[in-house]
Amino acid sequence: MKIAIITDQHFGARKNSKLFHDYFLKFYENIFFPYLEEHGITTVIDMGDTFDSRKGIDFSALAWAKDNYYDRLEAMGVTVHTIVGNHTAYYKNTNDVNAVDLLLREYDNVTVYSEPTEETIGGLPILFIPWINEENEESTFKRIQNTTCNCAMGHLELRGFAPYKGFVMEHGYAGELFEKFSHVFSGHYHTRSNDGRIHYLGNPYEMFWNDVGDRRGFTIFDTETLEHFPIDNPYRLFYKIYYEDTPYQTFDAREYENKLIKVIVKKKSDSKKFEKFIDKLYESGVSDLKVVENFDYNNGYLHSEESEELESEDTLSILNRHIEEEETDLNKDIIKKLISEIYREACELV
Repeated sequence: MKIAIITDQHFGARKNSKLFHDYFLKFYENIFFPYLEEHGITTVIDMGDTFDSRKGIDFSALAWAKDNYYDRLEAMGVTVHTIVGNHTAYYKNTNDVNAVDLLLREYDNVTVYSEPTEETIGGLPILFIPWINEENEESTFKRIQNTTCNCAMGHLELRGFAPYKGFVMEHGYAGELFEKFSHVFSGHYHTRSNDGRIHYLGNPYEMFWNDVGDRRGFTIFDTETLEHFPIDNPYRLFYKIYYEDTPYQTFDAREYENKLIKVIVKKKSDSKKFEKFIDKLYESGVSDLKVVENFDYNNGYLHSEESEELESEDTLSILNRHIEEEETDLNKDIIKKLISEIYREACELV
């Protein structure tokens, strides 16, 4: 039996941004739902962080999720198994109060897991592991120790894996705690990574600048063969454009309508031509445009490769690099984790 696994959908992201929801919807309408229908898939496993804010849900975001996602799955006869993630648990030390349980009770096809639970799907026993916190840590690892399931699916924070492209988490639980399972699938980290046994499947779409160029989508899993493969989302929202005296007359800006654009200037010999290039982007209907420019030029070129690399870095990479350069006895991995959380919360205010 083939099932679909999806995770970290973050409905209501960026303060219920219409731009982001329109972008999400292209994926669901053109990729996700058509694939389920074409291949007769009737079971979806959602591995957490279905909604974005653990403190509350915008009513219009909830209406969007129901109208465009849950109502569609219900009409298709699809059963949904939903695991509580850290973004859907109201309190940090317990999963008892969570968004998916409170908001989705009207759907008979949706089952919510707020504590470790064994379920058999397509003949395969699976241990669902929701977000591990202070209250459930002991009982969760006791359940892991005693289970006979060979496969686990959860919302886990494990060290040694990348939460986003270019950074490896050194804080969290050890992967060895899950060594009894032949297959472990997890949400929580938004980029794909694996060690051959533990697989972080990544979220369906770009949400931040450090997601640029990173493959996203959902996963198909065969409960009989234990084979799995990704279905990629071809749609992008964030674009980096490298300007190097690029002729505005022949530059095609049509694909950037309703997109978030960062123009990184590598060479600018004529300011007026550059302004016309930027004007052409604005005329195409971009949603937002930022220019990253270094004025330390040598005959029109950036002074060094180091300057060029700095200009193209995303905010989190710059912050993490500065943390690494600081001489301190403090745990830098914990600092990076806190900075990452603060940065992502700040993005919600934009």
